[in-house]
Amino acid sequence: MYESGDLRKGLKIEINGDPFVIVQFNFVKPGKGHSLYKCKLKNMLTGVQFDKTFRSSEKFKEANLEELEMEYLYSEGDNYCFMNTSTYEQDFLSGNQIEESKKFLKDNTVCNVLMFKGKPIGISLPNFVNLKIVKTDPWVKGNTAAGSTKPATLETGHVVQVPPFIEKGELVRIDTRTGEYVERVKK
Repeated sequence: MYESGDLRKGLKIEINGDPFVIVQFNFVKPGKGHSLYKCKLKNMLTGVQFDKTFRSSEKFKEANLEELEMEYLYSEGDNYCFMNTSTYEQDFLSGNQIEESKKFLKDNTVCNVLMFKGKPIGISLPNFVNLKIVKTDPWVKGNTAAGSTKPATLETGHVVQVPPFIEKGELVRIDTRTGEYVERVKK
């Protein structure tokens, strides 16, 4: 059980049988009375966000969440198929459940799938993934201004800014937390 003093951004709690993650958190101490904890909560099943204020005496149940290592296999419309790497069972997640992660998701990517009461509700990718550049403008000789970048389309369809020396067909490392280019991957 959590108490109000344990609340912080990123904490996962269960309210009325649903898992919620705290998106924003603010502690308020009025001149009179009890302390208040103003939170923006996101329902991890539906994605709905709302504001809620808690008193300092409230208690919360820890969300019964489990992370399983699963491998992304394929997409079928707006559904994404993942296979448990130990039991070989397959589960589907919707595009809404994986949100921004689909920009960096390619076949056979191993990631952690968040489960709630045996049902998949979201994924977390590795911090870095290697993706191939499928489209970018050629390097123009003399275009070496400090800090210059150019757009490049990755094999997943996502567009990132890369240094001008990066060519089509090269493998690059992308930070999945920021969505930015990190380095060229040597073969």
